[in-house]
Amino acid sequence: MLKTMTQQGCLYVCGTPIGNLEDISLRALKILRQVDLVAAEDTRHTRKLLNYYDIKVELISYHEHNKYERGRELVRRIADGRQVALVSDAGMPGISDPGHELIAAVLEAELAVIPVPGPTAAVTALVVSGLKTDRFAFMGFLPRKRNERLAELERLKNYPYTIIFYEAPHRLKATLRDMYEVLGNRKASVSRELTKLYEETLRTHLQSLREHFEHNEPRGEITLIIEGAGEDSLAHMPADIDLDELLQQLLAGGLSKSEAAREAASRTGLPRRELYKRML
Repeated sequence: MLKTMTQQGCLYVCGTPIGNLEDISLRALKILRQVDLVAAEDTRHTRKLLNYYDIKVELISYHEHNKYERGRELVRRIADGRQVALVSDAGMPGISDPGHELIAAVLEAELAVIPVPGPTAAVTALVVSGLKTDRFAFMGFLPRKRNERLAELERLKNYPYTIIFYEAPHRLKATLRDMYEVLGNRKASVSRELTKLYEETLRTHLQSLREHFEHNEPRGEITLIIEGAGEDSLAHMPADIDLDELLQQLLAGGLSKSEAAREAASRTGLPRRELYKRML
């Protein structure tokens, strides 16, 4: 006969606040108080949350650098009947963190996984971006190496729906430059420090965002929302512009192909690379 949920071990996947500590559900607080232990991405970070709500529970680390060894340990504990809550530093575990590997391992062992929903920066930023929300793709972090990042953006160039990215503040300026180069001057938003004291969302176009952060150093956790390609991008070019004629005029004016592509991109909002290829 199958055991009841209270008689067998399970993994609770608990959403925690992305900033403001009051953005946690009553159910999540109840679960955190009743489990045998909490597996946290950063125990120091999670301890602040637990202390805020006066929760006394065993706390152990589970992160990218110990996920294999600690993952096996957690599966054993759950198999032995322990109740474990998995939390990340912010938001839902398993989103751009190693939590998904523990979840998969617990399921592979035919043990219970129970979601306890909470906030996530990706959807929070999406709904305040002003861009379309009916269909979207979450891509997490782009590659750190520029050539790999450009290749990934090329693959996404014709994706028709809104795209969500996470980015580190020290890489934001380079990412915005590459997005503008590959995707053109699309509508976009940057949300940072969501639900925190210095929360900010900038809603404009990629060129304006690029220029803004060239003069304002990016800070905090960042979520980028980018307009999808929609229909073929050339179809959205202003009707009174003959693209080939524009490019020829720029070349005749003494600009190199690269410079002409950059100038035409600025005037039309089309991707620079797409314009450059038309001159080859």
